[in-house]
Amino acid sequence: MKKHLLSIDDVTVDDIHALFETAAEMHDVQRRDVKKLPALRGKTVINLFFEDSTRTRSSFEIAGKWLSADVINLSAKGSSTSKGESLRDTVLTVTAMGIDGLVMRHSASGAAQQVAGWLRQESSTIPVINAGDGTHEHPTQALLDAYTLTRRLGSLEGRHIAIVGDLTHSRVFRSGVKCLTKLGAEVTVVAPPTLMPSGITAWSKDAGFATSYDVDAVLPTADAVMMLRVQKERMSGGYFPTAREYTVGYGLTRSRLGLLKEGTPILHPGPMNRGLEIAPEAADAASSAVLDQVSAGVAIRMSVLYHLLAGPSAAATTGE
Repeated sequence: MKKHLLSIDDVTVDDIHALFETAAEMHDVQRRDVKKLPALRGKTVINLFFEDSTRTRSSFEIAGKWLSADVINLSAKGSSTSKGESLRDTVLTVTAMGIDGLVMRHSASGAAQQVAGWLRQESSTIPVINAGDGTHEHPTQALLDAYTLTRRLGSLEGRHIAIVGDLTHSRVFRSGVKCLTKLGAEVTVVAPPTLMPSGITAWSKDAGFATSYDVDAVLPTADAVMMLRVQKERMSGGYFPTAREYTVGYGLTRSRLGLLKEGTPILHPGPMNRGLEIAPEAADAASSAVLDQVSAGVAIRMSVLYHLLAGPSAAATTGE
């Protein structure tokens, strides 16, 4: 792996497989009575979150602690940025304290890349992990989603994965498409015209995925479907007439479950708007992988922290 994890572009197919292999071993820790490995003993990781988060921040915190790292959570409300301090000064102040890793979420696209650049200027060796930057990328979410699918489906080579919903505002979709296509999946993204990102036609041709406005035509051939949250907090205008019309046109409703092949995994990165983009019957279906994603999130983030902070020579899984 590269020094930082800012984008799925930072990992090769071999890197992804290595991360998945380590994650599978880390997954076993969740079933132990004592959930501790010594791999990051003596390391300090800062979770610097400028946006609200439950799953991502909690899973990074658990991942670090289960690897025996000291984990400190900082939020915008509890940092000096609320007093007017710049992001650059906040980051350089935090990293000057002798920490070993920085996990960051920020509302501005490209913020993690910018932080890595500032640290490079300071000759810092601290790895930066992007936990979501604006509408740009969310690489660990893409990795955990792909990992979840491989545990359900095996190899993703030639598998048809449908990603449905608010593509315009989704960093999960942008990272997910890159990760899934790297692993050989055939991806179709589906959204209403108002939520289909501008320029996606050219991007889809270069990246090798398909686009569609017709969810009912895509679902019957899908080997897995991921529903994306309608991000109302990022919307400043009328992207669709009413919530009801969105659900009728693009929601994974109870009736649409009948379009899926039997046992088709249903994913959602959360948090879910039940009754809007996904019906309760779909979220709680036997084929739902939503809670599997949460469990996989801890394992994948343990794997990422291990590979970036400990290195392959550390005895992470032997307990030595």
